[in-house]
Amino acid sequence: MQTTLEILNHPLLSDVRHGFFTRKGGASSGLFAGLNCGRRSSDQSEMVLVNRARVAGAMGVTAGLLATVKQVHSADVVTLRAGDDIEKVKEIKADGIVTARRDVAVAVLTADCQPVLLADPEAGVVGACHAGWRGALAGVIEATVAAMRDLGAGQIRAVIGPSISQRAYEVSPEFMDEFLSDDVDNERFFAGGPAGRPMFDLPGYGLMRLRDAGVEAEWSRHCTYSDPARFFSYRRATHEGQPDYGRLISAIAL
Repeated sequence: MQTTLEILNHPLLSDVRHGFFTRKGGASSGLFAGLNCGRRSSDQSEMVLVNRARVAGAMGVTAGLLATVKQVHSADVVTLRAGDDIEKVKEIKADGIVTARRDVAVAVLTADCQPVLLADPEAGVVGACHAGWRGALAGVIEATVAAMRDLGAGQIRAVIGPSISQRAYEVSPEFMDEFLSDDVDNERFFAGGPAGRPMFDLPGYGLMRLRDAGVEAEWSRHCTYSDPARFFSYRRATHEGQPDYGRLISAIAL
């Protein structure tokens, strides 16, 4: 069984520990083959724990100090402070997590949605958020940035990791209308698809929200849908009639 993890890094975050982990190098099998880190998936819980422990090790922390939250496509953000119980934090419903602690790694899980890792190394603050279309539209990116600034962050840099790309993200006219009703300028994130339905540029939208919040930001330019050997994808699993799907993890630490 392959055990070598594949960890994608970005130069914009080169001065902090971070990684967008692919599915390679995990202990799971079947639908979840590889590094499935989704505790709420139907994968064997023992394998998920092994996978998360491997991620923690790669991030230089113990398994108990890999901090995640219970993601619900919200704009809610948790600030992880000294003395907070990581196991209790894992049960908090939120989609962003920020910290100035140096003994932990904060992480989010995705399978087409945007994993956003953020850092201000000089201020000693990092953050991660899960920004699917609902969360991004609701303001989870800005809420994460604001929570980091509350901890003293100033010059924040961010990278959007592997996400579904526009060429794979066909949506309904009603979906497009929801974005246009929020801001007519959002029309630029939609293009006509081969079936005559809109195709949505989720990473492009995320970059706009980050940059409008005063954050220097880039996208890794990896499409989860189009690379099954490296990435889990909710939409691909749905199209293939699969009953479940693995979750990728992205983590950052000081």
